[in-house]
Order: sequence, then structure tokens, then C-alpha cells
Amino acid sequence: MASVVVIATTAVPDHVRGALSRWMVEPVAGVYVGTMSARVRDELWSVVSDSVGDGAAVSVHPDDNEQGFSMRTAGERRRVVMDFDGLRLIQMSALEESAPNTAPTPEGW
Repeated sequence: MASVVVIATTAVPDHVRGALSRWMVEPVAGVYVGTMSARVRDELWSVVSDSVGDGAAVSVHPDDNEQGFSMRTAGERRRVVMDFDGLRLIQMSALEESAPNTAPTPEGW
């Protein structure tokens, strides 16, 4: 049975966007929505996750669990999906620390 699938992308190569637009509509830049079977969804996700390069992607689709949906991610971003006893939540990772301030500090500070 077909179900609605949402895939959001960030900084992915053009060929990934082209592959997604063959099966889904893009109502907002980088967000794709479509209705497809589980087999097509899994094959499409396989192509996307193998090709994100330096970008990132997340897929959300209906599932038979407590939340009613499942998420998959590919690529590195600050938001990380964590599993807490079957409940999938988003954890924000810390910002990367910038180089330490090398400017001399005034005396007395």
C-alpha cells in the first residue's frame, strides 16, 4: 500500500535533487513530498543516502510504532536522531568550538 513520504535535503548534489523530483514534488526548496510504495521509498532512500556527499537528508514516513512514523538520516548535521526506549527524539549536538582567542588580553583583566 502506498503512503506519504517526506524527504528534506540540505546541500545535496544536483543529481540527487533530480532523482527525488522524478518521484516526488518539491513544494519548498529542498523538501520533497510524494506517495509511493515501501519498495520504491526504500530504493529511493538508498540512492539518496549513498549520494548526499557533504550534504544531509532526512526521510519521514508512516510506520506501525508508538509515534506513527519513522525517520532516517544521512549526512552530518547538528540534529541527531536518538532512540529512547523506542521513542525517536532529536538531540542537538554542540557547536564546534572556534579557534581560541589569540589576541593578547589587556593587563588587569
